[in-house]
Parts: sequence; C-alpha cells; structure tokens
Amino acid sequence: MSFTHPLQIVPDDIDLMGHVNNVVYVRWVQDVAAAHWNHIAPPEVKNRHLWVVLRHEIEYKNPALLNDQVAGMTWVGEHNGARFDRFVNLYSPVTQKMYAQAKTTWCLLDANTKRPTRIPQEILDIF
Repeated sequence: MSFTHPLQIVPDDIDLMGHVNNVVYVRWVQDVAAAHWNHIAPPEVKNRHLWVVLRHEIEYKNPALLNDQVAGMTWVGEHNGARFDRFVNLYSPVTQKMYAQAKTTWCLLDANTKRPTRIPQEILDIF
C-alpha cells in the first residue's frame, strides 16, 4: 500500500544552479517516510520502536525548481530481520514529472535499548 505526502520547496532549498539542492532530496525522502510511519503506526507501537537509516540510494531524474509542486509517494518492500526497504518517488502531482526515485534501507530499533530488533508481526500488519 502506498502513501503520498505533499512537500514544500522554500528559497533556501535552491542551490547556485537554480534548482533544489541534492541534500534536500535526502531530507524529503526521510520526511515522507516519517509522515507515513506517523500516519499508520499507533502511538503504543511508535513508543516501543524507532527507525534509523542504514543506506540511501537516490537516482535524480529532473531538477525541481522553486515554484514547482512536489509530492512524495512511498511504499515498503522486502524486510529481513530488523531491516526494511522503503521506496520513495518524488514527483510533480500536477505534471507527474519524476524528480527523483529513492530506495532506503531502514533498521528497526527497540526504543529503550536503541538496539536493532526483528520487525514484529504487528508492524508488518500495519504496512
């Protein structure tokens, strides 16, 4: 199941070449993932678990400009132990132009110990 989240371009996001800086795309990928988790996970699950990034892979397709509209669509892929792959497409909701595509590997942590923990069925069920 996918989830879509609107994103905002602000003047500080623009680099010397006149388009959104690559670092902003990484922030957006994380913002979309966090919005998805906050939307679907019950408070008691969020209190017991944290996510950390192990790896980002981003393929830049088209530059986003200051007045462009941007949305991030995300979904999860395969999981293995404490790891989950998450995909994010950053695109224009008006023109459908793709700005970037990302694959991020996340690791689930126990909120108390801050140590990796196998993804439990209750989390698999909410995704």
